[in-house]
Amino acid sequence: MRVVIFGANGATGRLLTRQALDAGFDVVAVTRHPVTFPIEHPRLTVAEGDVHDRRATAEVMAEADVVLSTLGVPFTRKPISLYSDGIASITEAMGKHGLTRVVVVSSSATEPIRHADGGFLLNRVMQPMITRTIGKTTYADMRAMEEHLRSGLLDWTVMRPGGLFDADLVSDYELHEDSSERVFTSRVDLAASVLAQASSSTWSRKYVAVNTVTGVPTLLQMIRREAFGGH
Repeated sequence: MRVVIFGANGATGRLLTRQALDAGFDVVAVTRHPVTFPIEHPRLTVAEGDVHDRRATAEVMAEADVVLSTLGVPFTRKPISLYSDGIASITEAMGKHGLTRVVVVSSSATEPIRHADGGFLLNRVMQPMITRTIGKTTYADMRAMEEHLRSGLLDWTVMRPGGLFDADLVSDYELHEDSSERVFTSRVDLAASVLAQASSSTWSRKYVAVNTVTGVPTLLQMIRREAFGGH
C-alpha cells in the first residue's frame, strides 16, 4: 500500500512516517522543507509541496492508495486556513486520482467537553481560556475541515487527540466515537491510531477520540513543559 502523508515533517508526522515504513508501507512524505526531513528509507519518497498549492497537491498523489494528514500550526489569534483550505486541496486532488480513503488529525477541542480527570483548573479555567482566545481560530478552522469532510462522499476518518505529549512507545490507547473524558494523548499513540485507519473501515465517516491511558503526565507537568518549552 502506498500512503501519502501531509504534515510529514511535524512532530506527529515524523512518527507516522517511521511507523508506516516499519509496517511495510510505501510512503510519500509531503513537506515544504524536504532538506530538513530526517528520515531516509528505500520505500520513502520525500516530496516538496505546500497543501495550499492545488497543482502540487495533486501531483504527489499519483499512484497513492490512502491519504493521511497530520497538518498543524501553532496557536495564533490571526485567522487560520490551513485545515480548511488544506482539506479542500486534498479532497480535490483525491477526486482527480480516484482516491477515496483519507484520515486527518483534528482535536478534541473542536467539541470541548468536561473531563472527568480535568478538575476545576482544566475544565473551568484552561479549556475555556484556550478555546476562546489563542486557540479560537485554530479550532474554528478545524471545525471547518471536519464539516468539509462530513458534507462530502469520501471514506474519511477524523482523529481527535487530547493534549499532546511525547512518549517512547505505542501504548494500549483508547478510541471512542466523537469524544472522551480523558485528557491526554501521546504523539506516538496518535500516529499509531492514524496509521491503523489506513487499512481499516471500522471508523469510516466518524470522529474518533484517541487517548493515552497509561503513563500520562499530570496537568501540572504539562503546564511546566509548555512554560519551559520542553514538549
